[in-house]
Amino acid sequence: MRFIKAFLVGATGLFIFITLLSLLIPANPRVSRTVIINSSKEKILKQINNWKNWQPLFASDAAKVEFGKTSEGGDAKCSIEYNGKITNLRIMKADSSSVTISLTGDGENDITSQIFLSSLNPSQQTRVDWIATTHLHWYPWEKFYAIFIDKLTGPGYEASLNGLKSFVESH
Repeated sequence: MRFIKAFLVGATGLFIFITLLSLLIPANPRVSRTVIINSSKEKILKQINNWKNWQPLFASDAAKVEFGKTSEGGDAKCSIEYNGKITNLRIMKADSSSVTISLTGDGENDITSQIFLSSLNPSQQTRVDWIATTHLHWYPWEKFYAIFIDKLTGPGYEASLNGLKSFVESH
């Protein structure tokens, strides 16, 4: 009985320590990727609003994509079914220099992405920055997930930006 009590006190202390340590980790980690595209800001913005042309996930046979009534511009929507889960993607705001995208799904953390465009003068190049913010819960295991989120999701954002660059520069 004495060993069980010592084990429970130790396990409880360890859980409290890990929980307190996780409070030091931000609840909204950001992943950022950048690419330089040899094209005008207007042409790139038009393609960002029409994501089905360049987003690698939409070209994949593994995902089933259903577009809403509007598939371009502000308030464009689509549902993505991948590995038995449905994720909703929505362009919330689009203006002359940025696009804000919301990703929501059952049992998944919400993600808000912002794509910023800035012209590089005097050349005909545009810098495209994609910043994705994942909204985590307070749970310790989710907070520790934040430490690795850049390595896990960053390559996907990078592939998307490279897809955008390839599509815009070839058309």
